[in-house]
Amino acid sequence: MSSVADWKAPNPVSENRSGLIGKAVDRYEGPLKVTGTAPYAYEVEPPSPPAYGVMVPAAIARGRITDIDTAEAERAPGVFHVWTHRNAPEQGARGARVHPRSTAPARPALENDRVTYFGQPVGFVLADTLENATAAAHLVRIAYAEEPPEVDFQARLGDARDPHGEEDVRVGDFEAAFAAAPVKLDQTWSTPVQNHCQMEPCATTAWWEGPICVVHTSVQMVKPAQHGLAETLKIGRDDVRLLTRYIGGGFGGKGQTYDELTLAALGARALGRPVKVAFTRQQMMQGTVHRPATVQRVRLGATPDGRLTAMSLITTTHCHRDGQFVEHASNFARSLYAAPNRLTGHRLVKLDLPGAGPMRAPGEAPGMLSLEVAMDELAEAVGLDPVELRIRNEPEVDPETGKPFSVRQLVRCLREGAQMFGWDRRMPQPGRVRDGRWLVGMGMAAAIRGNFLLPAKCSFSVDGDGVITVKQGMTDIGTGTYTVLAQIAAETLGVPLKDVRVEIGDSELPPAPGSGGQFGAATAGSAALAAGMNLRRAIAELAANDPGSPLQGGPAEEVLFEDGVIALGNRSERIATLIRRAAPDGLMAEGEIRPAADARNWSQHTYGAHFCEVAVDTITGETRVRRMLGVFAAGRILNWKTARSQLTGGMIWGVASALHEGNAVDPRYGSFINQDLAQYLVPVQADIGELDAIMLDEVDDKANPLGIKGVGELGIAGAGAAVANAIYNACGVRVRDYPITPDKLLAALVAQGR
Repeated sequence: MSSVADWKAPNPVSENRSGLIGKAVDRYEGPLKVTGTAPYAYEVEPPSPPAYGVMVPAAIARGRITDIDTAEAERAPGVFHVWTHRNAPEQGARGARVHPRSTAPARPALENDRVTYFGQPVGFVLADTLENATAAAHLVRIAYAEEPPEVDFQARLGDARDPHGEEDVRVGDFEAAFAAAPVKLDQTWSTPVQNHCQMEPCATTAWWEGPICVVHTSVQMVKPAQHGLAETLKIGRDDVRLLTRYIGGGFGGKGQTYDELTLAALGARALGRPVKVAFTRQQMMQGTVHRPATVQRVRLGATPDGRLTAMSLITTTHCHRDGQFVEHASNFARSLYAAPNRLTGHRLVKLDLPGAGPMRAPGEAPGMLSLEVAMDELAEAVGLDPVELRIRNEPEVDPETGKPFSVRQLVRCLREGAQMFGWDRRMPQPGRVRDGRWLVGMGMAAAIRGNFLLPAKCSFSVDGDGVITVKQGMTDIGTGTYTVLAQIAAETLGVPLKDVRVEIGDSELPPAPGSGGQFGAATAGSAALAAGMNLRRAIAELAANDPGSPLQGGPAEEVLFEDGVIALGNRSERIATLIRRAAPDGLMAEGEIRPAADARNWSQHTYGAHFCEVAVDTITGETRVRRMLGVFAAGRILNWKTARSQLTGGMIWGVASALHEGNAVDPRYGSFINQDLAQYLVPVQADIGELDAIMLDEVDDKANPLGIKGVGELGIAGAGAAVANAIYNACGVRVRDYPITPDKLLAALVAQGR
């Protein structure tokens, strides 16, 4: 296994001779998407006319199916099959792994008569058209023996337990230090259930080519989806070819597969023809994972000059009764601020709700809505500027582990952000700035998100036209994977971007972990660099050993690559010329990346600082974000345009978390009340004022050979807290139950007499 010392050596990306790294390159697949010629999973053209499948959802949250009448549905026009638990095709047992190295187990659909959440697929109709399948699905009659569901998170807080395998993390004696602290803060924040609301629903097009099941599906991770489907179908892993080339948003909600994948594959096998299955928008809200609600207790103890002596964040969250997912909303606090006495941990409540799962910046997104507001309250209590309070509590080493930071530019983010935003014009006392009927205020918050590197492979090839083809089982969920891989390839091989082809999202390609967790670009890109360096070496050695090459006899390690040309001194030739002559079938090389053996010797994170100005309408309680600035430090930036897009997108989502997003449970049915995009509120253009994201120069040579880090989740971390703090500065109201909606603000404003 390599060492981080190996990553310090210069490479084509760090040298950036062509200037492609960091450049605002347009999206590789952009023209395909804007012209509608990039086929998403449901739009893939199958080899023959498809049938269509529609799932029938359960209408209760917990209980048993006592009877299903499918006769009328089976007689409906165009219907081929109606499946329930009584006649569903044989599948692998839930959790089974026939192959010991499968990265996901079997997930059978329609497996028994039990209902464990509202919206669970309990029936499936296959028909010749989508309309006929939909109509027939409404004709399936189901009777239930309903059991009282537990769906009220707040009512069940007393049942919270430590998550399986987890314990609280303690440093020092928090209780004693908190009791002795001259300044104390003890408050509780709550965040609601949130839904992913991807533009593209989960969908699959499937067919069989002999014994091979071919599926085009919308999923973020290729190998687990391939392996899980193979285990479910009880076939070999190589007998599933899974493709996910274009994904219309994932955000963690497509980090796992759902029943539509299984049912499409089973349906295609049963009919001997392709099958298309997609979740409706309403089914997406109920039948896929969501971000769970949280209750977070923050306790801070400090000296009168604002130095933390005690810090605690305990988060209670929920998951499905049979699940184990934990919204780790306390984890980020373990590395953010110095405090000698610390207590962090999580509690878990099991409910009869759909599965909880990761959603953009799992942990940080809801967690920073508490601690970063608590820091604002502490700053007011000790009479310090909120920026200064954070700087005063900047740790020299990781406060939990004592490890040195690889690179930490949080203070620079705070100071430069404050200067660029005009923070010195902020009035410390709330409610002092008025613009007509609007009260205006400024707020800020820090941002942190961990940095990760996972194992991955990649292959590069070059043909007689000098075209470089990158192949990797990676995915692009809208984050720019296609584009940054093309940039890395072009810079590594010294060819124009137009001479690079990128193929991803296919289980037959070299494996990569997929998109998620802010590890995608660093992991996939590092493997691509390794493959590119191996192909670069092969090309140089080919030239050095080819009697027909002007470079023959020269030292291969000194060959320069630029603009499609290889050169040694004043001798040169085009890569295409060399390949056509000396390797007419082309050259191919593979490469891989694995975490360095000593990488864990450093604490690695990305950082940022958010600044926000809002206006609060004293008549209606409405909040408007007037302007927002984020300053971020996230390693070397591969593509300025796609990175900025990810950061500003996260900031907008942070505004949504503070002001708009949330779903409630109807206790009568155990269903989410907001079931489509008309009811589930997200920001629109009019909700977001001036917005900017600044990326500081940084290279983290402990992170990976590229010196890069992820940005996909950093932008949302802390953004909502900056909005909440700005609201307080504007009108003097603290709302600790998110989202901060007009009714909550208005009630407090009326109580103030405003």
